[in-house]
Amino acid sequence: MFFGTAGVPNTSAGRSTLDGIKAIKELGLDCMEVQFVRGVRMRDDTARNVGLLAESLGIRLSVHAPYYINLNADSEVKVRQSLQRLMDSARIGSLMGARSIVFHPGYYMRRPRDEAYRRIRDALVEVSDAVAEMGVILRPETSGRREQFGELEEILNLCSEVENTLPCIDISHIHARTMAYNSYEEFSELLEVVESLLGKEAIRNLHVHVSGIDYGAKGEVRHLNLRESDFKYVEFLKALKDFSAGGLVVCESPNLEEDAAMLKELYSQL
Repeated sequence: MFFGTAGVPNTSAGRSTLDGIKAIKELGLDCMEVQFVRGVRMRDDTARNVGLLAESLGIRLSVHAPYYINLNADSEVKVRQSLQRLMDSARIGSLMGARSIVFHPGYYMRRPRDEAYRRIRDALVEVSDAVAEMGVILRPETSGRREQFGELEEILNLCSEVENTLPCIDISHIHARTMAYNSYEEFSELLEVVESLLGKEAIRNLHVHVSGIDYGAKGEVRHLNLRESDFKYVEFLKALKDFSAGGLVVCESPNLEEDAAMLKELYSQL
C-alpha cells in the first residue's frame, strides 16, 4: 500500500501541484490525489511537467474530478456537462501519469434508486471506452450522505457492469452512511465482497480514502482528524494487510499529512 494526501499537503511551501509533489517526497509519503474539485483548470504543459516530476521522485498520482458531476441530473445538458468534466479530468490525468480518476457519480434526485442507478450506469458506458484509450481507470466513489448516490453495493455493481471502472472505497464515508463498518470483521467482510464481485485484481489495485468522520442521521457531517473520531483505523489497516491489498490510501483528514504519515507508520509495523 502507498500512503499520501488528498491535495497539496498543508505544510507545503507553495500551493501548486508541483509544490505538493515535492512536499510529499520530503514528508516520506508515497502518493498524492490531485484535486480538481472546482474545475479542470490545469494546462497540458503543466500536466506533463507534473507527471515528469512525480515520476522522477517516485510519487504516484491520482485525480479527483470536479464535484459538479451529476450523471442523474434532471437536465440532459447537465448530464452532458458532467460527462465532459469527467473526460477533461481523464485527459489531464493521463497527461500527468495518473491512473485513477475519482468522482462522485451523482444524486438520487427523488428518483427510485434503481432508476438513478440505470441512468448513471448508462452515462458511464458512453465514455468508458474513450477513457480506456487514455490509459486511466474511472473510480466512482462511495458517498457519505444518504441523499447522494454511492452505497457500497451501488458502486460495486457499477464497476461490475461498466468496463474500465474500479471503486474508490471511501471507508470513512461508508462508516458514516451506515453507522457500521467499524470493526476488523466488517472491514474483512467488505474486502471479501469486493473480491467476490470484482476479482483479486481489484484488491491488489485499491484506491482508498480515509479520514476521521463526524456523522448523524443523514450520514456524513464533516471530516475529522483520525484520533478525534471513532473510526477504528488500525483495524482497517490490519484487514488491508491480511488481504494482501495493494494500491493507494489517500488521507482526507483536516491535518492531511499528519494522519497520512501515521497510517503509513502503523501499517509498516503490522
